[in-house]
Amino acid sequence: MADPTKCPKCSAENIYFDGSLWTCPDCSHEWVATEETGAGESTQSGPRIVTDAHGTPLKDGDSISVIKDLKVKGSSSVVKVGTKVKNIRIIEDDNGHDISCKIEGFGAMNLKSEFVKKA
Repeated sequence: MADPTKCPKCSAENIYFDGSLWTCPDCSHEWVATEETGAGESTQSGPRIVTDAHGTPLKDGDSISVIKDLKVKGSSSVVKVGTKVKNIRIIEDDNGHDISCKIEGFGAMNLKSEFVKKA
């Protein structure tokens, strides 16, 4: 039986219940509470669903726009609000970055879905 006070993915202890799902703020893992496992089982049994800042599901090939100025690591450049990006690709979580894309003028980069909206 899983420990009901820990995240089943990263074993962090500071989990919280947001009304329908248990959430771990450390790794962003969400799961449904069940009686058998205490805190719950992972809801990510199937393909992972990535959502934009407004909760709209994103999929490979979608177009998005940036909703916040984003500093580019290792550069003095900034990806400006409203920058449109075509043909995104959903990737496995890489330090919170779950979108791979090419931005004109910057090249290939990974973005966090919390800073974009579906166009």
